Amino acid sequence: MIVCKFGGTSVQDAEAMERVAAIVKQRIDQRPAVVASAMGKTTNGLLNAASLAADGKRQEALEVLSALKHHHLSEARKLGLAVPGDEVHETVTSHFKEMANIVRGLATLGELTPRSMDAMASYGERLSTLILCHCLTSRGIPAELKDARQFIITDDNFTRAAPLFDLTDSAIREHILPDINAGKVPVIQGFVGSTRKGITSTIGRGGSDYTAAIVGAALEAYDIQIWTDVDGIMTADPRVVPEARRVRVISFDEAAELAYFGARVLHPATILPAVRRKIPVHVLNSFKPDLEGTLITAEALPCANPVKSIACKKGITIVNIASTRMLMAHGFLRVIFEIFDRFRVPVDVVSTSEVSVSLTVDDTSSLWDIVTELKKVGEVSVEGGKAIVCCVGDNLRNTSGVLHLLASAVRDVNVLMISQGASAINVTFVIDEDQLGRCLRYLHDVFFQEVDPSIFD
Repeated sequence: MIVCKFGGTSVQDAEAMERVAAIVKQRIDQRPAVVASAMGKTTNGLLNAASLAADGKRQEALEVLSALKHHHLSEARKLGLAVPGDEVHETVTSHFKEMANIVRGLATLGELTPRSMDAMASYGERLSTLILCHCLTSRGIPAELKDARQFIITDDNFTRAAPLFDLTDSAIREHILPDINAGKVPVIQGFVGSTRKGITSTIGRGGSDYTAAIVGAALEAYDIQIWTDVDGIMTADPRVVPEARRVRVISFDEAAELAYFGARVLHPATILPAVRRKIPVHVLNSFKPDLEGTLITAEALPCANPVKSIACKKGITIVNIASTRMLMAHGFLRVIFEIFDRFRVPVDVVSTSEVSVSLTVDDTSSLWDIVTELKKVGEVSVEGGKAIVCCVGDNLRNTSGVLHLLASAVRDVNVLMISQGASAINVTFVIDEDQLGRCLRYLHDVFFQEVDPSIFD
């Protein structure tokens, strides 16, 4: 069997869902299970409505919901669905009534909790999969709508819940395998789960990819397909570097590094369940279903180029901590990282000296609380408006002079931090965000003047 995940742009409207139906129908002999995201921009709209309500702007929140309801019903009608009285119309209407009640409750309480955010955000996938399932059925595909909250079991860290795999894997097999064996196509919400107490949770933005990998690993699928709106993993962001090329094949390790450091084709955690089961992952374009996309495999293939792709991440903040009291003292780093751990803020890049540490974060929601704690350790300064650039390639470990090439490429760019060695397959550095475009183009010119045709288009 295979798992096909369709992102928000792949199910954004009736036309997109028609393309999905054609893709699924073409793969029916491969016994597909379908995982879908919310229709494009729906999640942002739902969270905006929740935020407006908590700020006391109840009418504005209800107007946002009304526009979203109109969009879902309108696109469903274009598919021949959502006729008053049918299941799609009644269920969509019911879901929006429930969300209106949540909005009224939030407006009364004046507070938006992570649990409430998850309750509201979950409706995006519940709506899209409802419409998609009926679209597939009406086109002769034996689809079966499933509720991911019955088998994606998570902890209670709402908005970033972690799946509990010992419970989740067996629950997936129990709820999905009978449908697959009966020749049906399960249609599953990405991103959504529930706690052991049955409270709706989500596994973080972009989590639909992760859901697909979790389902694929539990069912021992032989392929996981991530359908999106790009041709695959590229050598750089084509919006910044028009000359960017498609990477034909890349390793799990390389793809995971790229995903973590900003490549938006994949959710950073997507790769992990697939790696565990050694299941290949294909990144494909639902707008161009005949393109081969990018294959992600367990082992890296030999490549003449030292770098496979250049990822970047904006919105980075550098935190500098210095303390002469810690000269020759042990435990300095432990104290610092315990503070970040307490506030559940991940750190990307770290640079150290005997008495100082510089590190980067992209989550600043608890930054000033963290800074307050860090000031008990030493002097603290914060620099915003930075970006991370990450050059990734398995051949980096076998190529001498990479730092010289990199230095020549960024000779006109002010590099604030650099990291090589933590991973043998990447070189990471931090720059001012306003220099990012120029930096990416310089690097691409240096590393991709000539390309290995077995790896790149």
